[in-house]
Amino acid sequence: MVLGRRLADLREQAGTTFEEAAEALDVTHATIRRMEKAQVGLKVPYVEKLLRLYGVSDADEIDGFIGLAREANRPGWWHRYRDVLPGWFSAFVSLEAEAEQIRAYEPHYVPGLLQTEGYARAVLRAGMPQTPDEEIDRLVALRVARQELLERKEPPLYWAVLDETVLRRPPGPRAVMREQLDRLIEAAALPQVRLQVMPFAAGLHPAMYGPFHLFRFPVPELADVACAESLVGAAYFDQRDDVSVFREALDRMCAQAAPVHRTEAILSALRKEI
Repeated sequence: MVLGRRLADLREQAGTTFEEAAEALDVTHATIRRMEKAQVGLKVPYVEKLLRLYGVSDADEIDGFIGLAREANRPGWWHRYRDVLPGWFSAFVSLEAEAEQIRAYEPHYVPGLLQTEGYARAVLRAGMPQTPDEEIDRLVALRVARQELLERKEPPLYWAVLDETVLRRPPGPRAVMREQLDRLIEAAALPQVRLQVMPFAAGLHPAMYGPFHLFRFPVPELADVACAESLVGAAYFDQRDDVSVFREALDRMCAQAAPVHRTEAILSALRKEI
């Protein structure tokens, strides 16, 4: 996405049309549009030809673009789970891996980045009752691998609002939920994690439509992205007006939910109940 947007800027600065760029690569103008929107991969020879066409001659700048192209074409760590990873969720994991801030609202279950193995297995099995155990095992392993994101040297800020329903819906044996609550209490103490609970007593709130995530990135070429999940996939939004609707809803919810400093006490009280 970064590479595509930088090439688009160079093309516009050079006054080159889509048709002229397409002729240089012997492709259609629609292919150039897809390259700039990150809808297709960018081969290194293509990048080199476009840079020459756009008048880029500085060796360091060219090396930077080539390095970016090679990085963009390198499979992510999650590629080894491609046998069980849906296409829509592959995009989610890649956004998650590059974000400097991840905000979420979850009305149904504990977010994947904070799930224990036992809880994750229960959630996956409930959602995919016909799936073979071997595939469930692979999906649990993927979910655990994703959690390394919060343990890296410079982790993103992870800020989630959980509906009280999440904490009161049992995943099965009580021991599984006790272990999960312990995990949430530990996570809430981390400096890079902020957890809030939306209690039943808070009443109605702006996001009573379903779960969603907001991603913010450390590079100016990438706009914020919102992801709204459904039963069969997810929709991604990067237009400013669309994303602002999600952001405003979450801001209001953060003000309406129990404050961050009360989260540990809420989780501990719920744990005692079970």
